[in-house]
Formats: sequence, C-alpha cells, structure tokens
Amino acid sequence: MPEFLQFAFMRNAFVATTLIALMGSLVGYFVVLRRQAFASHALSNIGFAGAAGASLAGVDPMLGLLLFVMGAALVMAWTGRDLGERDVSVGMILMFSLGLGALFVNLYSANANAAIGILFGSVFGIDAGQIRWIAITSAGVLIGLGAIFRPLRFASLNPQAARAQGIPVATLDTLFLLLVGAAAAIAVPVIGSLLSFAIFVGPAAAAQAWCGRVGLGMGLTALLALLESLGGLLLSYYANLPASSCIAALSFGLYAVSRLPIRALRA
Repeated sequence: MPEFLQFAFMRNAFVATTLIALMGSLVGYFVVLRRQAFASHALSNIGFAGAAGASLAGVDPMLGLLLFVMGAALVMAWTGRDLGERDVSVGMILMFSLGLGALFVNLYSANANAAIGILFGSVFGIDAGQIRWIAITSAGVLIGLGAIFRPLRFASLNPQAARAQGIPVATLDTLFLLLVGAAAAIAVPVIGSLLSFAIFVGPAAAAQAWCGRVGLGMGLTALLALLESLGGLLLSYYANLPASSCIAALSFGLYAVSRLPIRALRA
C-alpha cells in the first residue's frame, strides 16, 4: 500500500473526493452546456448563509446549508427563464444570501467557525459517516440525472426545438437546478463553496473545448475531474499545501491548456 493510503484520513479523502468528482463533473457537464456556471457558483456560496443561520439557531450547519441551497435552486428556476434574466436573479439571490450569512455570523459568532469552514471545505476531516451520506447523495443525483438525461440533452442543445416537440423545458430547468443544488450541498463541505468551480465547471469546460460529442465529452469530463481532484490530494500531501487550493490550481491548468488551439476530438 502506498504511504499516503496508510492513513485513515487520506483513505477517506480519496473515497469522498472520487465520489464527488464523478458526480459533480457529470452534473457540471450540463451546467457548462446550459451556460449555468454562475448559478452553480452561486448555489455553492449560498450554503454559507444556510450554515451560518443553522449555527445561530443551534442546529446542524449541514441542515441549514441543504435547506438554503435547495430553496435557492427553486427560486432561481422560477424567477428567470432566459439567460440574461436568470443571471440578474441569481446575482440578487446571491447578494441577499451572503448578506444574511454575514448578519448571522455577526449575531452569533460563537459557532462562526463551522459556517466559515463551509467556504473552504475540509477534505481531510471527512469521516466514515460523512462518506456514507456523500455516497447516498451522489447516487441519488446520478440516478436523477440519468432519469432526465435524454430530454435534458435535447433541451440543452436546442431548447426551441424541445419546446416544439412538447418537452416540458421549464420543468426540466427546475429539476436540473435541484440536482445542481443537491450536488453543491454535498460537495461544499469537502471542497469548499469558494472552490466548487474546480469540480463543477473546470473539467467540463476543458472537455467541451476538446470534444463536441455529449457521450464522449461526459466521459472525458469525469476523467479530468478524477485526475485533478486525486492529483490535488497527492500534491497537497507531499507539498504540505491546502488540498482545495491544489485541486483548484490543477483545474485552472487543465482549463488553460484547453484554450490552446487543439481541437483533435471535435470531429
């Protein structure tokens, strides 16, 4: 067994990160395809307000995070249908939520560390109980994504034609944002809300630059997410650097390389 896997915290980190990388990257493929990267980023950051509010109320910060994120996903789906209108509503919801988070922390700073920790994650603090929840939630998100995959793919590529075919595009929008919310809620405590782009957007953006086919692109997205997340853990362990920062750096590196004039797989 490699040296780094002799420690329980590293084994837990590898399992949790693998689950989140696979689940988050596949959801993230459609986030990028549907141009909802800002919404994904906002949902991750809104969790801070939920965690802070739960700390103020004396309950589990994870419960507050989940309720706020899922509620925000519903509001985003209902308040904006076209891209420009949705960006405005997402920005306003994010602003209000962060303001609430700051207020909650100011009112009751005793448990503020739990809420602030949500911003950065704690991948090396994951225990077996959390891994079970991560596995259950990840499986549920992937099952939900599989259930709506065909109409979601059609609506993402050509929403006008999907409406003409009778596909309930608005309902799909709502269901997909709920899946993004659930994915963000389970990923944030591991990789942090500020760096969720590293999993949800970075690999998908790189893969779509290299590959124009949905099936192949999703496979490439998952592979890139695993490379950057597990590679980030190894880099963190051997270089004694924050894991989230290492994962984010690798994600940005892959995205930067994808911007080079290489399009071999797009044919």
